Amino acid sequence: MTDLIEVRVSNLSGEALGWAVGKAEGLDVYLEPPGYNGVPWRVFARHQGQAIEHAKRFNPWEDWAVGGPLIDKHQGGAKYCSDLDEAVCYSGGPAAAVVWLYGPNALTAFCRGLVRYQLDYIVQVPKELMPCS
Repeated sequence: MTDLIEVRVSNLSGEALGWAVGKAEGLDVYLEPPGYNGVPWRVFARHQGQAIEHAKRFNPWEDWAVGGPLIDKHQGGAKYCSDLDEAVCYSGGPAAAVVWLYGPNALTAFCRGLVRYQLDYIVQVPKELMPCS
């Protein structure tokens, strides 16, 4: 297993955000290492049925087919905030959340809000998913 580091939910994006959402949802998430032509580390989720097991890309921060059903499941939402900086123009999260978080797009804002609601303000993600500082 990879080393985990602590990250503020408001700083999560991309694959690290996908990892955190998968953990918040109780999914069996794992990393696929970098591949051909500079493909970075990616998050996948294992899904088991009675007779089969399959893995599927897990990218709820960018794919409405993955993130949209999460919004429905948690009766959540995202709102455009015209008074905010363009880099953080949406807020979002589950309906039951007291606090929504911000993001550059509706799915990122909702995913951050979901992770904050389900886990905490600080979460652990694989260090490979965080950009070098």
